Amino acid sequence: MVIEPLLPKVERRARHPERRRHPDRLVFQGILFVLHTGIAWEHLPQELGFGSGMTCWRRLAEWTEAGVWPRLHEVLLAKLRGANALDFSRAAVDASHIRALKGEPRPDEALSTGADGQQTPPDHRRYRHPARCHPDRRPGNRNDVTQLLPLLEAVPAVRGKRGRPRRRPDLVLGDRGYDHDKYRRLVWDLGVKPVIARRGTEHGSGLGTQRWVVERAFAHLHWFRRLRIRWEIRDDIHEAFLALGCALICWRRLKSLR
Repeated sequence: MVIEPLLPKVERRARHPERRRHPDRLVFQGILFVLHTGIAWEHLPQELGFGSGMTCWRRLAEWTEAGVWPRLHEVLLAKLRGANALDFSRAAVDASHIRALKGEPRPDEALSTGADGQQTPPDHRRYRHPARCHPDRRPGNRNDVTQLLPLLEAVPAVRGKRGRPRRRPDLVLGDRGYDHDKYRRLVWDLGVKPVIARRGTEHGSGLGTQRWVVERAFAHLHWFRRLRIRWEIRDDIHEAFLALGCALICWRRLKSLR
């Protein structure tokens, strides 16, 4: 499998050599099972042979710390570019809200405020799923009104063809939430043309016919039930699931090209 060369090599335990490490392939299948079904770790069925939920969670945390998921995503993006299935002519940006039912409020969670100035209770919090999407519906993983520049700067260097890796789209499409001349100038400074709808203008600008891909990308991501609601308290674990979901979307696209 594509991910196998990216996994860190772990030496046999010297203290308990008789204890064999559960196979990475089975544990990875258990992580995918949780991602697809949204099941709680402690409810992962032992009969499936994936190992315990805690084993899968620990391996997910271990691989996340080793940076496996971003590298997996970059490898698949390079394969797509090599197959001429990755379009850098334009990209669309947007964000989606999901419920966050665990943990304390975090700075990266969008909390709504009522008329009395009080924030909504924890069970109504919303966590933003940011996305950067190319016209062929493959998402990236960060975005916000104030994070447009960090989003573009975080685009990985995508290889797959001879010459220099590609990092910037030719133009970026955004809705009225990104209408700010400051950001337009900063986007231009990166060598990217901003195509952002103006506030106060009538609908029907035509951007919707090109920006639909980012909504479709959120639909693809939310097919993974674990991404519909944020259950993870740790940011890195939730982002690991998000990066893995993006990688799986790329993998499906590659398979459809064969």
